[in-house]
Amino acid sequence: MATKQSKPKSSKRIAKRLRSNPSSARKPGAGKAAVAPKAVTPKQATVKATGRSSKQDAVLGLLRQPKGTTISAIMKATDWQQHSVRGFFAGVVKKKLRLNLVSDKIGDERFYRIAKPGAAS
Repeated sequence: MATKQSKPKSSKRIAKRLRSNPSSARKPGAGKAAVAPKAVTPKQATVKATGRSSKQDAVLGLLRQPKGTTISAIMKATDWQQHSVRGFFAGVVKKKLRLNLVSDKIGDERFYRIAKPGAAS
């Protein structure tokens, strides 16, 4: 009983496959399945495993001040644009970390701060 042998791949087909996706072809483990991330608590999310501070840590530090901070102060500290700061508030602070972000208008400026859990504002 004869078994069916596969044809050898031509060098053109191999080169075309490498050109179409060069990053995955050269990285080891690129074809592995993704593992679902573990649940992260807000405290764990603010501290990186490497011990280095990040822009996210800087923004959260500014927001944890009793008076709070302005968007312009965060823009200067992180070199982000205004829409990026607002997106960080909505996406990371509120949704991902589930922190209570409070805004107060003092004079002409709006100050943002993270309220303590259970504190009414």
